[in-house]
Amino acid sequence: MIHHKAALRTAVAGMRTHGRIALVPTMGALHQGHLTLVREAKALGAQVVVSIFVNPRQFGAGEDLDAYPRQLEADATLLADEGVAILWAPAPEEVYPEGYATNISVSGVSEGLCGGTRPGHFDGVATVVNKLFNQVQPDVALFGEKDWQQLAVIRRMARDLDLVHPSVDNIIGVPTVREKDGLALSSRNAYLSAEERAQAVSLPTAMRKAIAAIEKQADVAETLATLQAELLEGGFISVDYAELREAESLTPLTQLGQRPARLLVAARIGKARLIDNMPVSTKG
Repeated sequence: MIHHKAALRTAVAGMRTHGRIALVPTMGALHQGHLTLVREAKALGAQVVVSIFVNPRQFGAGEDLDAYPRQLEADATLLADEGVAILWAPAPEEVYPEGYATNISVSGVSEGLCGGTRPGHFDGVATVVNKLFNQVQPDVALFGEKDWQQLAVIRRMARDLDLVHPSVDNIIGVPTVREKDGLALSSRNAYLSAEERAQAVSLPTAMRKAIAAIEKQADVAETLATLQAELLEGGFISVDYAELREAESLTPLTQLGQRPARLLVAARIGKARLIDNMPVSTKG
């Protein structure tokens, strides 16, 4: 486990002589979704660096920064068992030293969805990911598709800033890992009571039902309204958004076209805000 940039640079330089380096950025509280990213990275033949950093710049006022689950020693054990080469676990002051004054903002794909309900969130994401890329300089980086908007923001940033380590083509999205009942794995699932966990399955269930309707040319607005109503009936206390968007640009869609689409949803149940997204088959 490495906590300081100087030691990280020395360790990464030594690794680079032995082949490709893959970075898996995380905020810790690791679950099988994260470990799947590690396994996918190893399947690429890369040496794996995992970062664990609960990034304060992507949490807004009243959000769960202090309550966010932290289990660094347990996470370190899991990663050692997976054969991870380096665990990069900096303190906040190592990432944002005194006087830090730079912010990265990505327009377009960051707007609406989680960007609409969490102002400044994706500025924090883009800034810290760019710093992690500069610190590790990986050949490839892997992110879960569950945070689809985040993945779109990171790819847009890499494309616009002409990043090389990694280039945009080497930022890999890995499909969402789910429980047997369909609920997407998330560190925030730990916030759910047993009753809330049972109710939370209504999220993927209602999404699959909505996608089936949209693919059969049902009215999109009516289908999304039905989806939201089903979530509220299923135990969710509110729905932040339920939208059909073009997959890459995240342009809102009122009907299916020829380009790949995604259904994206965020809803609150108990103390947890759960997000999910699924692909929607296009016409033709």
